[in-house]
Amino acid sequence: MKDMPIGRLVSLIHRQNQKLLSKELKKYELGNGGQHAFLKKIILQPGINQDELSSVLKFDKATTARAMKQLEKVGYIEKRTDEKDRRANNLYPTEKALKIYPEIQRVLEGLNKEITRHLTDAEEALLIELLKKLYIE
Repeated sequence: MKDMPIGRLVSLIHRQNQKLLSKELKKYELGNGGQHAFLKKIILQPGINQDELSSVLKFDKATTARAMKQLEKVGYIEKRTDEKDRRANNLYPTEKALKIYPEIQRVLEGLNKEITRHLTDAEEALLIELLKKLYIE
C-alpha cells in the first residue's frame, strides 16, 4: 500500500466506512447520502433551514432536498414554513428522531472505534490533524 495514492486510500476508507454505516443504520431507515449527518444536525440545531444545512454539512442542495424528503417520509423530521421568509422551511426533529438519537450516536462512535482500532490514541490524534491539513474548503 506504500505506492497507493493518498486520494485512492482515502476513497477506499470512505467506501468501507459507508458500507458499514449503511448496514448499521438500515434498521433505523437511514440510508446513504449522509441522512444520519442531516438528522444529527437537525436534532442539535432545531429550526435550521435547508440552505443552512447544505452549507454547514457541505452537501449540494439537491442532495439535501432528497435527504429531507426521506427523513420526513420515515417520520424523523417535520418542516415548518419560516415566519420571516415564507419561501424557507425550518426543520425540526420529531419525537421518533429524538428517541433514536442516542442509538445512532452509539453506532457512529462504534464505527469510529472500529476504523481506528489499530491506532494508539496519539496516532489517532495525529491522523486527525494530518487529515485536517489535507482538507480544502
